[in-house]
Amino acid sequence: VQLQASGGGLVQAGGSLRLSCAVSGLIFRNYGMGWFRQAPGKEREFVAFVSSSGNIRNYADSVKGRFTISRDNTKNAVYLQMSSLAPEDTAVYSCAARWGNEYFGWGQGTQVTVSS
Repeated sequence: VQLQASGGGLVQAGGSLRLSCAVSGLIFRNYGMGWFRQAPGKEREFVAFVSSSGNIRNYADSVKGRFTISRDNTKNAVYLQMSSLAPEDTAVYSCAARWGNEYFGWGQGTQVTVSS
């Protein structure tokens, strides 16, 4: 299983970014997908989840209303549209597949840096 996040970068506060995660090595449409982030000196935290069909989405309170998770089962990809970014959103963002309550397949993340 391989998951590769991309799309990070440096953005000013209030700006937007769209992250992508390309997935291979599993039947993508069968798995829920999640986005997580880890800021320097902090533990990894949940950001967003989308079910295998895309019908169920949930978010951490800290990003609700600003971030949107989506997926394209024809492209084996999951996305995270981030808007109204703030310096506290600065972190390495990673994606993972979910089976039951377990996440797996953590891939290399992408750095998001928000300047004030």
